[in-house]
Amino acid sequence: MSENTELTPEAAVRAVMQDILGLDEAQVAAFKAETELFGALPELDSMAVAGLLTELEDRLDIMIEDDEVDGELFETFGNLVAFTEMKAAE
Repeated sequence: MSENTELTPEAAVRAVMQDILGLDEAQVAAFKAETELFGALPELDSMAVAGLLTELEDRLDIMIEDDEVDGELFETFGNLVAFTEMKAAE
């Protein structure tokens, strides 16, 4: 187990979006469940998605399979948080 297991999935998603995408802390803190991600954030392109998923795996000690990743996952902040919560609970 990693030392980051106390990090909630939502906190991990916010931290990773700051670290990987270089987003401002205040911008990420303002994200709500309905905040659009892919297509709305220029920083979130296909290359960034790979880095974001890898970092979430590391921080939350989870495994994300390729077939679990689709466009809907990155549609909104809420979708991404819900997915990481489900994976962390497995």
